[in-house]
Amino acid sequence: MNALSDPIRKWRALWNPEMYHGWGKKNNFFEGWYFKMIAPSNEQAIAVIPGISMDKNGQKHAFVQVFDGTQKQAFYHAFDEKDFLPSNDSFALHLGQNFFSPEKILLDLPEIQGELHFQNQHTWPKMMGAPGIMGWYGFVPFMECYHGVVSLHHTISGNLNFRGKSLPMDKGIGYLEKDWGTSFPSAWIWMQSNHFPHDQPVCLMVSVAKIPWLTTSFTGFIAGFLFEGHLYRFATYTGAVLKAELKENTVHIVLQDKRHRLEITGYPAEGADLFSPMNGEMRGKVNESLQSHLDIRFFSNGSCRYQGTGRHAGLEIAGNVEAMIKRN
Repeated sequence: MNALSDPIRKWRALWNPEMYHGWGKKNNFFEGWYFKMIAPSNEQAIAVIPGISMDKNGQKHAFVQVFDGTQKQAFYHAFDEKDFLPSNDSFALHLGQNFFSPEKILLDLPEIQGELHFQNQHTWPKMMGAPGIMGWYGFVPFMECYHGVVSLHHTISGNLNFRGKSLPMDKGIGYLEKDWGTSFPSAWIWMQSNHFPHDQPVCLMVSVAKIPWLTTSFTGFIAGFLFEGHLYRFATYTGAVLKAELKENTVHIVLQDKRHRLEITGYPAEGADLFSPMNGEMRGKVNESLQSHLDIRFFSNGSCRYQGTGRHAGLEIAGNVEAMIKRN
């Protein structure tokens, strides 16, 4: 392979956040994709997370985490780095006997096997100067953690064998996002749901995090609300304003720009610990639930256009969140 191969692949990935970004990386790096899948019976919530880990000393391994959000149990499977085979020009990842892409996954793991296909994806729009959810921050080379949304909402077809039982997935609902960089933030709030009462796809995704910036830090946020075929974006780089409040049993977030306002109250539920990256090494822990609820109200020009509760919600509250939101 010629000397320009890694720079070319990095350049492609810069404009296509769903692709692998670790070309040429030797240490202090992680990358992972998060496949959330809810069975049509609404009785089973699953997240599957394939990825790669490179610690500060250059020790590498690939992995797949499986999260049973219904039974609140997580499983971690390590692979040799040589088993991690990403595509050069798209998001298509072979990992041992498993395969991952925006259109389908093949799983052959101790607790989960099967093939699923994804249709009717609602993707995050790409714009000049903002190829992904991070906007122009995605071009900054020293960010601690980068984030991407591959599909806000899609339907599922296929079947799984999950923990020894057949699990039909036809007409299930899925969501797909990813992260890459050196470490997860020291504090963050993340919430996501596709299961709102409405006759069209509705998806909410919100991420609030403490962002290191040169010698200081700031509270950054990104949110997307898919409603009636339109994606409403609220982010630090769009000029939106965030207000957040953390109470004992709830987290309350208000996002507002000149025309729109989104009010969210999240109700955490019991979850399980997932491994998370620290300096590229998967040695951190974050507790995540897939059984939380999100009450939302969405306003346009002062009028309430939607009100509902999102079920099967993913919710994470990690680190010193109170200090982070007080700084905002």
